[in-house]
Amino acid sequence: MDVRKKNSQIANAYYNLGLAKAKRRDLSGAVEALKRSLRFDKFQTDARNLLGLIYNEIGEVGSALTQWIISLNLQETDNLAEEYLRKVHASRGYLEVADQAAKKFNQALIYAQNENEDLAVLLLMRMLTEMPNYVKAQELLAVLYIHHEDYTKAGRCLYQALKVDQYNPHALRLMAYVKQNTGRAEVERRKIKNAFSHRQMQDDDIILPPSYRENTGWQSVLNILAGLVMGAVVIFFLVMPASKEALNIRHNEELRQSLEVINQKSIEIDSLNQKLETAELMQQKAEEALKTMQNDSGSVLSQYQKLVQILEAYRNADPRTAAQLYVGLDVETLNDGVLNGIVAWVQQDMTENGWQLLVQMGDEAMAQEGGAAQAIDAYQKSLQIKGDNPEVIYKLGMAYVAAGDTETANQHFGDVIMNYPDSEYAEQAKVQRGY
Repeated sequence: MDVRKKNSQIANAYYNLGLAKAKRRDLSGAVEALKRSLRFDKFQTDARNLLGLIYNEIGEVGSALTQWIISLNLQETDNLAEEYLRKVHASRGYLEVADQAAKKFNQALIYAQNENEDLAVLLLMRMLTEMPNYVKAQELLAVLYIHHEDYTKAGRCLYQALKVDQYNPHALRLMAYVKQNTGRAEVERRKIKNAFSHRQMQDDDIILPPSYRENTGWQSVLNILAGLVMGAVVIFFLVMPASKEALNIRHNEELRQSLEVINQKSIEIDSLNQKLETAELMQQKAEEALKTMQNDSGSVLSQYQKLVQILEAYRNADPRTAAQLYVGLDVETLNDGVLNGIVAWVQQDMTENGWQLLVQMGDEAMAQEGGAAQAIDAYQKSLQIKGDNPEVIYKLGMAYVAAGDTETANQHFGDVIMNYPDSEYAEQAKVQRGY
């Protein structure tokens, strides 16, 4: 049998296994099966698309986009990945929420590794209110709660994780540990029940002493009177003084206990105030960290999104839009070993053709009345792709002249004169500078 055909059969078998696991919410098992399928046949589009769907389901949107982009480049027609990417892109705010969730999870992981567990908990709680299906975040939060012996909250996190990925082995192990440590209420209930349980006394349990004999008549009356007299004497001489002393002792003990309670409450109030101040400080630090992360536009997920937009522009035969988007692309972020080929192709095309398209756009803007600002933007973007270009530098200077910014224009003319003295634009730059 041909090796390629055999590998394809094995890949299909693993795909079917992954599909079956995904249908019964065993998403972790499905991911492993689909990865094995792609090891045998990287062109197994169905397996790659399903893997992307599962990644998206468990909150790992960046990994989902990676799989769909690869799938679309391996099979450009009749590919569901195109529809998935279109829906994700059309969902307003979804990619932004997923981007922030990924950054918050990574920051919380750093906090946890550096013993800032309280900050990690705060960050994860806020992130999971927006994206509760992020399984790894639920597991991390559960681990932090377990470390603080808050098994009830840990169980809630694991319950949410297992709702998404029902057979997640890590979550199941943690849930078993949590259940083992939350059975104390049942044990205490049984102890109390055993302590107060008793058997009803039967008639045979009554034992009569040998000296017992039944008394009747006057003898009984005299015995009762004698008992009353003895009782009165005992109460007057023994019980009353002892009761008075016992009351004094009990009063003093109650007073002492009340003072202890007041002191303890004062200590607890001071401790709570200190904890409140610490919590407020931690909250302030967490909010500052969140603002810092929210202002970071260079995240991996946003770069994936920009790469998707560039590829869509290529597919729509709109290379000018692709060139404009490429200027803001962080190529190093996307060189993760998976998309290297795609990124390298885009980078090569932009180096050869993209900068020229931007120059053309700048020339067209300069030909229009009031188009100097657009021309400046196009020329600057062209120089970001290919900076060693005296023609574009000179044209940028002319655009600033048209915009009325002579000082900046002279800086660009001076750049051409000093750094490119042998170019044809050096003489023209000298004329503009008045040399």
